[in-house]
Amino acid sequence: MFRRTSFMVAAAGVAALIVTMSLPGGVASAATATFAPVADTYVDNSTTGTNYGTSGQLGVDNSPVKRMFLRFTVAGVSGPVSSVRLRVHTDDVSGSESDSGGVFKRMSSTTWSETGTTWNNQPSIDGATLATLGSVARNGWYEVDVTSYVTGNGTYSIGVTSASSNGADYDSRESGAGTAPQLVVTTGGGASPSPSPSASPPPGGDPVLVGAGDIANSGSGDSTTAALLDSIPGTVFTLGDNVYDNGTASEFNTHYNPTWGRHKARTRPVPGNHDYNTSGATGYYGYFGASAGDPAKGYYSYNLGSNWHVIVLNSNCSAVGGCGTGSAQVTWLRADLAAGTRPCTVAMWHHPRYTSGANHSPDSSVAPFVQALYDANADLILTGHNHQYERFAPINPANQLDNARGLRHFVVGSGGASHYGFGTILANSEARNSDTYGVLKLTLHANAYTWQFVPQAGRTYADSGTTNCH
Repeated sequence: MFRRTSFMVAAAGVAALIVTMSLPGGVASAATATFAPVADTYVDNSTTGTNYGTSGQLGVDNSPVKRMFLRFTVAGVSGPVSSVRLRVHTDDVSGSESDSGGVFKRMSSTTWSETGTTWNNQPSIDGATLATLGSVARNGWYEVDVTSYVTGNGTYSIGVTSASSNGADYDSRESGAGTAPQLVVTTGGGASPSPSPSASPPPGGDPVLVGAGDIANSGSGDSTTAALLDSIPGTVFTLGDNVYDNGTASEFNTHYNPTWGRHKARTRPVPGNHDYNTSGATGYYGYFGASAGDPAKGYYSYNLGSNWHVIVLNSNCSAVGGCGTGSAQVTWLRADLAAGTRPCTVAMWHHPRYTSGANHSPDSSVAPFVQALYDANADLILTGHNHQYERFAPINPANQLDNARGLRHFVVGSGGASHYGFGTILANSEARNSDTYGVLKLTLHANAYTWQFVPQAGRTYADSGTTNCH
């Protein structure tokens, strides 16, 4: 059994979110805590007496010289520290498209004043170099490994300098929780190996699918859901719109890779419409590689365990020759279903056939998908697109209750992008939430499945149940 416990720790003027997990087979428990800075500022040698402690930006440059200072207090964590990552978000609203990220160093001083520090009285950046960030783009998250410095509870200062006259601007803690610097501390058992998508489940255990859609942007929602994945073994799925806004390679590297990207080796993705804002979704296919299937199609299938077949479809219909009854994709789908020998089937794509979301209406273009799956006695459908969670009862292709052969539809657009509201609630919608990030965990039994919506730490929304396969 896998259990996850979430709680809040507040100490020394800083709040930290702790996510604890219990692992099977006697593996030591691990926890991840995210700390906000207790102080941050920068200094500028062109205005030597000015304090920037209340600024929404943190400058790093060499002409004029700007130096940046961060201070974190780590408290309430226990067990050996296995990794610590400093995450910073670029602003650069007035800068160029690509700037130098700077050199991150230890500092011995931990008592400097956020509101009193100027160029004239600045603390010394006197410690060893922790990391150097090269070229950075605007409005993106970047990550620095500071495990060698942050070894446990205590107060830590980090200074950032630059040898470039085209240095970066970062968001400060005054910019708000969505873009403020973060110190992510992992303690305890450390990271466990990520199984490949085709890996067998643990002896005596059922395979697990876990994931969501509408995931990574310049905010912090993707970090909260990636932390949930850290504690849930199994195959990770995405449900499209993996990055915002345009599916570029840069967005995958700056938004997705530092968060959900640490689970890339066990991920089987779905493409979304934002992924296709880059022609041919080349950022998406380039990032996920063979795991995303043929770039000309984007649809594929695979098996999990002894009894489950998983089908990934591409609902960006105009990009792959359509989704109509006679399209190449639906022809492939029907052939794939006919060739299958597994008693249970789950299918996933981006645009939902049925949804109560206010932003995107039910999409009739994917109706041939649903009809083919219904005709083959498939079991459930997973989609995203609307940034919320919704579960439907087992229904036929016309959204009529069908407990004998109906497919249960899920909309899981809760992966990290900003929330959408609900409009008219459709018939057979059984559960809904529009204010909680989270992932859907499916435990795939021999002839049934159990679903569990796992909310971000600190939230209480829950939805779970079990349904037999057809």
